Amino acid sequence: MTEQLRLMAVHAHPDDESSKGAATMAKYVSEGVDVLVATCTGGERGSILNPKLQGDAYIEANIHEVRRKEMDEAREILGVRQAWLGFVDSGLPEGDPLPPLPEGCFALQDVEEAAGALVKLIREFRPHVITTYDENGGYPHPDHIMTHRISMVAFDAAADPDRYPEAGQPWRPLKLYYNQGFNRPRTQALHDAMLERGLESPYGEWLQRWDEFQRKDRELTTYVPCADFFPLRDKALIAHATQIDPDGGWFRVPMEVQQEVWPTEEYELAKSLVETSLPEDDLFAGIRDN
Repeated sequence: MTEQLRLMAVHAHPDDESSKGAATMAKYVSEGVDVLVATCTGGERGSILNPKLQGDAYIEANIHEVRRKEMDEAREILGVRQAWLGFVDSGLPEGDPLPPLPEGCFALQDVEEAAGALVKLIREFRPHVITTYDENGGYPHPDHIMTHRISMVAFDAAADPDRYPEAGQPWRPLKLYYNQGFNRPRTQALHDAMLERGLESPYGEWLQRWDEFQRKDRELTTYVPCADFFPLRDKALIAHATQIDPDGGWFRVPMEVQQEVWPTEEYELAKSLVETSLPEDDLFAGIRDN
């Protein structure tokens, strides 16, 4: 392939792009790949998770604007492009029974209709590869599940001239991946490495809950080496200051341990229109040499 490679990462909220696949994106940017993050919602209903910023009246009153500025900073750090699909955050319902989702939110949109915005962006950007979430959303946030649903529709529909004819000239993406960076083998390896070094692991409770929930392990098909870009990933994540405490659990495993023990980010190949052999170490495997 002689034209510039293009990667689109479809995410639910600002900050998801920095916690899921950010080092991969930064690696590809460094190689000259054009990378676009599609952010489905503005994160308007996200809680202020950083205890240092909780109670800040300005942030509470202007959370949408603040999160857009955080996204701008993270985008600059990673070197990617970014587009908003314009849907409204659904929030994470809590309680028993769960309350109804807010009227007009992303998760309550008609899937076929909502997918049109993503089809339009795919046809404009023309990615060779798309990354998104699996059918469980990675975790069961309604916006993550909806992101999966519209991504699946849009991946197929973007190439069909009879679907969404108002959305531009058809384009056929070649591969679709699910982000699987939060997987059990990685978590177990980092947990064991911390204990072997006499350090306290932040993952003990995570691993217990994996057993409690009997969560099915996903098939990891693709391991992208990107350890050199882990520091950039963390810098982008910290840019989302309302969501991330720089002294919190995300950063308790020393960088050198992460880079030595688990130097990749993982994906599950969900659809491919090109021949490839598994496992892969490149999201563009089967595309670069065609």
